Amino acid sequence: MARRRLSTTARGADSSWAPSTVLVTGGAGFIGSHTCVELLDHGYEVIVVDDYSNSTPQVFARVERIAGRFVGAVYELDIRDRRALSAVFDRHSVDAVVHFASHKAGGLSTRMPVSYYDTNVGGTTALLRTMHEHGVHRLIYASSCWLYGDAGGGPLDENTPIRPGTPYAASKWICEQILADVCRRHPEYSVLCLRYPVPAGAHPSGLIGEDPLHTPQNLLPYLAQVAVGRRDRLSVYGDDYPTRDGTGIRDYLHVMDVVEAHRVALEHLAGPPGMEVYNLGAGAGSSVLDVITAFSRASGRSIPYDIAPRRPGDVAELIADATAVQRAWGWHPTRDLTDVCLDAWRFQRLNPNGYEDTARGPEKKE
Repeated sequence: MARRRLSTTARGADSSWAPSTVLVTGGAGFIGSHTCVELLDHGYEVIVVDDYSNSTPQVFARVERIAGRFVGAVYELDIRDRRALSAVFDRHSVDAVVHFASHKAGGLSTRMPVSYYDTNVGGTTALLRTMHEHGVHRLIYASSCWLYGDAGGGPLDENTPIRPGTPYAASKWICEQILADVCRRHPEYSVLCLRYPVPAGAHPSGLIGEDPLHTPQNLLPYLAQVAVGRRDRLSVYGDDYPTRDGTGIRDYLHVMDVVEAHRVALEHLAGPPGMEVYNLGAGAGSSVLDVITAFSRASGRSIPYDIAPRRPGDVAELIADATAVQRAWGWHPTRDLTDVCLDAWRFQRLNPNGYEDTARGPEKKE
């Protein structure tokens, strides 16, 4: 497939620049692997770096099967290793970077704060230094709506005060501040930060989906593993929140909507330099019990669950207002919770043990 040079109608855009080769950090992970498919489908050359701490290289055969194209190159490395990362930039003419590589479990981060700051903040600064040394100044940063913390009910927009409640959320906020400082110091940078709440679902083919190597920290993959028989019961963390049924309410955004937004963001990196922040979200929330009901309906299976104490850092409600990005780019989600559950179940049903060829090590103790 020939490369497709992309254009943009962003005001002030540099029409002489369009991304062709994109480096995806964390490209073997849940969102990263789906992003690889999306970029390959749209004619990009894709380079991946990943340390496989919560992913597997087996995913790339499936990515290539879906896209009908090969990922250009895959490197196993920790992005904090600047020497190894620099060698990747030496080998490839990278136009832009999509940065996913990070630890991402809020509750777990309260028990492993140093690890989270080391990986998420240290990895980002190492990436930025390496990019700058190689003259690469365009970046899509995968941030999080969790940095709003316990901001109250209703959809939260980009002007909502930042109140990170976990080291994970705080690490994302620190990285955003670093990126803003870089853009102020170096006017050649163009950075887009995308904040989103809970990505979920799977590719509609059922070939790739969310398959954490250890105990799932998110609701949907845990639900799927209970439904398929890999786990006995689901724990619902808290039923005493000030919500309609007492369980936490979240904005579940289909992973395919998420990755489409990242691809659209790449098309807008040719716009004015500096940093912009946009929320992604469906603008509506579902409680934990709502999701259990929807997944039971999608899978045709009953989901046994127990009520457990609240987890540190959890909030009653987290819903994103994505009005700004819709006005700026015309992006909006096209899938709902039913699609999320149907696609997540299809992946789990077709892959009851996840990526079966993966050589899994012993499960990490928590």
